[in-house]
Amino acid sequence: MSELTGVTILGSTGSIGVNTLDVLARHPERFRVVALTANRNSEALFQQCLTYQPQFAVMADPVAAEQLEIRLRAAGQPVEVLAGAAGLEQVAALPAAGYVMAAIVGAAGLLPTLAAARAGKRILLANKEALVMAGPLFMAAVREQGAELLPIDSEHNAIFQCLPPGFTANSLDAVGVRRILLTGSGGPFRTTPLEQLSEVTPNQACAHPNWQMGRKISVDSATLMNKGLEVIEAHWLFAASPEQIEVVVHPQSVIHSMVEYVDGSVLAQLGHPDMRTPIAHALAWPERLASGAAFLNFTQLAKLEFQAPDFGRFPCLQLAFAALETGGTAPAILNAANEIAVQAFLERRIRFTAIAAVVEWTLEQVGVSTIETLTTILAADVAARTVANEWIAARMAEDMR
Repeated sequence: MSELTGVTILGSTGSIGVNTLDVLARHPERFRVVALTANRNSEALFQQCLTYQPQFAVMADPVAAEQLEIRLRAAGQPVEVLAGAAGLEQVAALPAAGYVMAAIVGAAGLLPTLAAARAGKRILLANKEALVMAGPLFMAAVREQGAELLPIDSEHNAIFQCLPPGFTANSLDAVGVRRILLTGSGGPFRTTPLEQLSEVTPNQACAHPNWQMGRKISVDSATLMNKGLEVIEAHWLFAASPEQIEVVVHPQSVIHSMVEYVDGSVLAQLGHPDMRTPIAHALAWPERLASGAAFLNFTQLAKLEFQAPDFGRFPCLQLAFAALETGGTAPAILNAANEIAVQAFLERRIRFTAIAAVVEWTLEQVGVSTIETLTTILAADVAARTVANEWIAARMAEDMR
């Protein structure tokens, strides 16, 4: 019997992490769980440790880590519990884990994902921020350390599947690609009258019509910021210029993305909206294995629709394209401001339509720098969060008058 491949899951209690564990459990003859991590949900991580028996468990929150360790000891589980950013980086680089699922949401996932790249791992990248914030540094680490980078976002995984083997060694032009077509459902407010958008609630914004996701990414899908971040991610993953990336609204979420070639051919990857498909693809690549996802029945597909995105309805998408064009730390500023704004919306401190306003204001106020070191990126992130919080505080004060 061949040796099992060790897997670390960064963010195992989130939707991507849970789906990854589901796929791994279907193939115990191929994989073993080495480390699991979570932010504060010690109860969920405790249950996962009982089921999958990893060597390590990490809680980003130290208090939650203490609680987890006490419960695991009482249950007789010999799991080593670590805490904080250092613990996350440690398990991302473990020699026993050849594969790392990078599924921590937001900027918090940058450093451990970068640690995995520097350790030469196969990285199953579900964390957009590693590339949005630190694209040039992250891709340099992947190249220099011989890491494998396989995208998990359904759109980027679809593009990866539609590109020819060996494309990473060439530009898109060299393999005959004219453009990349990123599809997006348009979220729950695709047809909502514009005058009603300011009144939508967090629960409405999180009710995605096709996908089951965490609350932050669900709001990003509703504003199309998620698609904007994917545009920046595609730029780094596929060495694509902004002119080579187009966003297409596709409400059915059956075609996950497409690649158009110079001869007029368009290759598309189709499937049910189930994250287990790209997860299984990346785990097995270049082979294939069963994911547990349902199979398409083409006779039951009533129609497939495609529309151009409306920047008036989705200003966050336009802001993301502009940040990519600007370059430097602009994408990091965009991402930080958006994280602050989305959290404020989820806490009902600002309206849904204010999310784009926070991001636009922050991009105008924070100076953009050339990316030279990780310190440059982290400084831009801190500055953007400060400015975004100041905007929100000022607006709340106005509303209380």
